[in-house]
Amino acid sequence: MASLSTHVLDTIHGKPAEGIVVELHRVTGVLRQFLKKTITNKDGRPVEPLCGGDLESGVYELTFLAGDYFKRTGLKLPNPPFFEEVIVRFGISDRAAHYHVPLLLSAYGYTTYRGS
Repeated sequence: MASLSTHVLDTIHGKPAEGIVVELHRVTGVLRQFLKKTITNKDGRPVEPLCGGDLESGVYELTFLAGDYFKRTGLKLPNPPFFEEVIVRFGISDRAAHYHVPLLLSAYGYTTYRGS
């Protein structure tokens, strides 16, 4: 089965984003099935693995609670923030592969890609 990891870098402050809540969902049509919730550590990586190599082929979403994170950093944000949540939807096609989905995050933009 496929495995999944992520990490989050705060590009405003130039450091890993500690304390971002990350949720994993499986998406089937219009249904979202909650699978896991964790939080990032001082290295911007989940304190608990997102999965244990048990992901089937399919469509998934990682939801990063960016608004709460930036509020805690003391960054002055509009109300509501531009990005309250960042949702990254991606597909897993190779059940034997590892998927790494990093997030480079600021209050007004983000970038993601398939890492290694």
